Amino acid sequence: MGGLQKKKFERGSATNYITRNKARKKLQLSLPDFRRLCILKGIYPHEPKHKKKVNKGSTAQRTFYMLKDIRFLMHEPIVGKFRDYKVFVRKLKKAYGKTEWSAVERLRENKPTYKLDHIIKERYPAFIDALRDIDDALCMCFLFSTFARTGKCHVQTIQLCRRLTVEWMNFVIASRGLRKVLGCWLYSVPFLSPQHPTDVDYRVMATFTELYTTLLGFVNFRLYHSLNLLYPPKLDGKAMSELKEEDEDDYAMNSECYLEKLSALSASLSRVVSATEEEDAELDQFPVEGEDTEKMEAREREQKQQEAQKKLFEGLKFYLNREVPRESLAFVIRCFGGEVSWDKSVCIGSKYEVTDETITHHIVDRPNVDKQYINRYYIQPQWVYDCVNAKIRLPVEDYFLGVTLPPHLSPFVEEKEGDYVPPEKLKIMALQRGEKPANEQEEDEEEEEDDDEDDEEEEEEEEDDGGNDEEEETEEQNLKTMQEQSSQGKSLQVKVTPGKVTVENKARLEQEEKAEEKRLAIMMMKRKEKYLFDKIMFGKKRKIREANKLAAKRKAHDDAEKSKKKKARK
Repeated sequence: MGGLQKKKFERGSATNYITRNKARKKLQLSLPDFRRLCILKGIYPHEPKHKKKVNKGSTAQRTFYMLKDIRFLMHEPIVGKFRDYKVFVRKLKKAYGKTEWSAVERLRENKPTYKLDHIIKERYPAFIDALRDIDDALCMCFLFSTFARTGKCHVQTIQLCRRLTVEWMNFVIASRGLRKVLGCWLYSVPFLSPQHPTDVDYRVMATFTELYTTLLGFVNFRLYHSLNLLYPPKLDGKAMSELKEEDEDDYAMNSECYLEKLSALSASLSRVVSATEEEDAELDQFPVEGEDTEKMEAREREQKQQEAQKKLFEGLKFYLNREVPRESLAFVIRCFGGEVSWDKSVCIGSKYEVTDETITHHIVDRPNVDKQYINRYYIQPQWVYDCVNAKIRLPVEDYFLGVTLPPHLSPFVEEKEGDYVPPEKLKIMALQRGEKPANEQEEDEEEEEDDDEDDEEEEEEEEDDGGNDEEEETEEQNLKTMQEQSSQGKSLQVKVTPGKVTVENKARLEQEEKAEEKRLAIMMMKRKEKYLFDKIMFGKKRKIREANKLAAKRKAHDDAEKSKKKKARK
């Protein structure tokens, strides 16, 4: 007797997969609800290794899911909430159709809702797992926080994303956790372009945002409590008193005014225990398992560098002009201990006016400023970002108004041995070591040589003037005799000669001034710039010589032609 006949596609890999339509029917969900559930639970389609076997011999394009994942979704409580919401929508439509307004109000009050707390705990069992996946949540929340209220997305979602991102930035400021920045301050203002692209599925993005807002809320709660900060965040009492109370009159709601003050990023947050009561204990340093003393010392040096970088802008007071990106600069400056303010008409949260004499740096992004104060530096915004990446305060001379800025180097590129290192980075590395860059050393050597030459010239002039000492002595004796005669009352005869009127040529004087300015500018050039200038001038002179030669040849040719014509006429 033979065994039971084996049927095709009823064992092996064919039983491990299920198509999307069958999975949807199994869960009794519509396609949008099925997509939403898969996004929230982290279930993704799979590509079978033997697609023809799984598809029962067919070559049609189908989307497959793992059967165990669909069985896992069958026990999800949110599925019941989706079904309840369908029933709610159907009853609401019926009540609207019958104009039963009491039933409409009752249904809206009992609208079915759900929470994603259990899904967050399920997908991220440890806090470190949530931190590793926080970059996607931050990107999506920051994107939604810039959306205009046009109806594509719920207003509550946009407000929630804005609040969570502001809380995150305030935590980074309080912890001083910023290390590197890639300054891009030419960005589009969100409220100037309210039209959204039409080729984007906002329902899928909104579902991801729904999950990420819940995740970011949990992460913010844990991070705030790790720093002994109140959550939801509150501004410190001292900081609240520093902010101008007159700004509150511009807002109809106190909650809106408070959120704007929190998003201004200019005030510090309140703590559970005050900073004076809180003690910063210094921990002993012990080598990690498998770490030798050299590695431990290197780790200690790195920690000291990080602590020094956290205090990069301490003691500095910045003032932001209205044309610079306020939020980006305020966030970076506050992360490194600096104080920042702006004009009160730009945004709420201004701490001091532009006339404050204690301001050290005024950040401007225009060629010139009408009124300048002598006791502060006027710099371009790139100085802040470059200082953070270099971990030192760079010379402000390279970032003055109207100066051509040095290239903004990416802090995420690390050169290995043998790689090309830009000269700007070599200069920054030299400044980090406390040395002078190579260009400045060459300039100092040139200045020393020039000083030596000047000293030699002065010595030669003194030698030449030695022979004139006798003439100076005779002149002094004549002056003494004239003074004695005037004291004795003798009149001195003074000879007066008529003067000559000189007519000044203004055009010539202007030309001479321009020529003198040009000569001084050429003298003040650096060695590299002087070399390039000489090269350009040599090329211009060569072109002029060639043009003159061609003109001379042309003139000689024309003269020869004229002489030939005259001879022919004769």
